[in-house]
Amino acid sequence: MRKFATIVMWVCSIAIFIPEAASSAPPNFVIILVDDMGWSDIGCYGGEIPTPHLDALAASGIRFTQCYNTGRCSPTRASLLTGQYPHQVGMGHLDGTIRPGHPGFQGRLASSCVTIAEVLQSAGYFTAMTGKWHVGQRNGSAPWQRGFQRSLNLVAGGVHFYNQTLRKNADAHLYLNGEPRSIDDRLFGTWYGPDLWTEWGLKFVDEAVQQQKPFFLYLSHCAPHFPLMAPESAIAKHRGKYQIGWDQLRIERYRRQIALRLIDPQWGLSEREESSPAWDSLSPELQQRFDHMMAIYAAMIETMDESVGELVAGLKERDVFDNTLVLFLSDNGGNAESGPLGRYEGEQPGGPASNVFLGQNWATLNNTPFRKWKRRVHEGGIATPLIAHWKEGIAAAASGTLVHQPAHVIDIMSTVVDVARASYPQEYQGHALEPMEGTSLTPTFTGGSVARLSPLFFNHDNHRAVRDGTWKLVALQDRPWELYDMSADRTELHDLAQEHPAIVAKMSTDYDEWSRRTRVVVDGELQPPPRESP
Repeated sequence: MRKFATIVMWVCSIAIFIPEAASSAPPNFVIILVDDMGWSDIGCYGGEIPTPHLDALAASGIRFTQCYNTGRCSPTRASLLTGQYPHQVGMGHLDGTIRPGHPGFQGRLASSCVTIAEVLQSAGYFTAMTGKWHVGQRNGSAPWQRGFQRSLNLVAGGVHFYNQTLRKNADAHLYLNGEPRSIDDRLFGTWYGPDLWTEWGLKFVDEAVQQQKPFFLYLSHCAPHFPLMAPESAIAKHRGKYQIGWDQLRIERYRRQIALRLIDPQWGLSEREESSPAWDSLSPELQQRFDHMMAIYAAMIETMDESVGELVAGLKERDVFDNTLVLFLSDNGGNAESGPLGRYEGEQPGGPASNVFLGQNWATLNNTPFRKWKRRVHEGGIATPLIAHWKEGIAAAASGTLVHQPAHVIDIMSTVVDVARASYPQEYQGHALEPMEGTSLTPTFTGGSVARLSPLFFNHDNHRAVRDGTWKLVALQDRPWELYDMSADRTELHDLAQEHPAIVAKMSTDYDEWSRRTRVVVDGELQPPPRESP
C-alpha cells in the first residue's frame, strides 16, 4: 500500500505541475549546498551579512520557510542525493562511521540506493559535481562511482585555500574525475574554495552545452565550515561590525524576520543558552576576539554569495539560466562545536595556517530565532533556508513568494524526478530499491500545496524528532519527549507534552515504527552514537 500511495502521489504531482515551460528543452538542475550555515545568516532570511546574489534569486524565485535537513553534514548529503533517510542508505552518521552488522552505519552510500546523478544520467543528462563529497569515498562510494560523469571534489571538507596547512594528509588532495591531485597543483592556480568550485562547475557545464545535453550540477561548498578562512581583504570589510554583540544582533535578525514574514510574531525569540555569556559581560579584549571570529565567518558567507553571482552570470552567458532549476540550501544549522569560547588559533586568524571555530555563542546568532545547533534536531539544528529559482518553470504569480509548508532534503530527489520527467527505478545494478521517501515540491511552483502523506522523521546521535502537520515531537538523547505546536510556537519554548499525552503516544509510536523500518533500530537495539574527539 505504501508503494501504491507513493506512485499515486507522484502521478498526481505531475498532473498538477506547471504549465508547459517556455522552452521545449529538458530543464537543467543546479543544487548549491553550503556547509554549517545557519538559518538566518543570509539577507533574505534576516541576516545582516550582504548576500545580494542569493537575495536576487529569492526575489524572483520562492523561499521555503520550514525546510529541514538532517542536522549533520554526511547524513544530509546522503538524504539529498538519494531521497532516502540517512540510515536507509548506510549513512546514519559521519562518513567513515562503520558498525559491522548494522546496515545503518556503513560509512558509505549503500549499494541498495540510487543517487540523483544516477537517475538523471539514465535519463540522458550530463552529470557533474564540485566541492565537498563526504559520503564514503574512502569506502568505495566516490562521485565517479555514483553517477557523476565529471567531478572536482574533496573527500571531506574543511579545505578552503590552495596553500592551507592541513590537519590530515588525506585531505591534501583534490580529485579531478577520480585522479588525485595536490591542492596546490598548478592546474588550479592560487584558489579560494568558492571560486574554484564555481569555476570548474562552469567548465563542466560547458561540456554539457557542447554535447547538447541537459545537465545536473551539484555544487557543494565547504564554506562556512571550520576552520574558518577567507581572503584577508574580505575579512577586513566586516571587522568592527560585530562589536555590537550576539545579544543585540539576535534581536535585530528576529525583527527583520518578522518584517520579512519569515516567522510569526507570536513565536518568541529563544533565550541565550545558560552556558553562553552576555555580550556586555565580556572584556574589551574578548569582544575584539569574537568580533574577528564572526568577521571571518561573514566573509566566508559573502564570498560564497559572490560565487553564486559568478555562477548565475556564467549560466546566463551560456544561455541556459532561464531553463535551469537552481536550489540553494544548507546541510545543517549553525555549528556550536568547540563550545562558548570557540577556537582562535594561528598568527593570522582566518588565514590558511590558522584554526578558527565560530563556537556556540555565535552559532546561536546563526540560528536565530531557534534553539540549539548542528547535531541536534531542535529547530536550530535542522532548519535550512531553501531557495528555488527557475525562470521558465516557476509561475509569475508565485515569483517572490514564501512557502510555509514543511519540506525536507528527502524531497529533492522527488522534485528532480518530477521536473525532469525521469523514471525512478525499482532496481539499479541488480539491487532492489525502496520507494522515494520524499514528496515533490513542484506544486509550490504554481502556488499549490505539497501532497505529503507521511510525517517527517529525524534521528542523529539518538536525538530524535517527528514533524506531523503542526505538531513536532522532539527529544535530546536519553531525555523524554517534548511536544510543540509549530503553528503557535516554532521556537519550541512551550512544551505541551504533559497537556497532550495522546498526541505524544501516537507520534512516538509512529517514530518507533519509522526507526525500525529505516534501520535506525536493528534487531530491537538502538546503537549508541560513536564517540568523537572534540
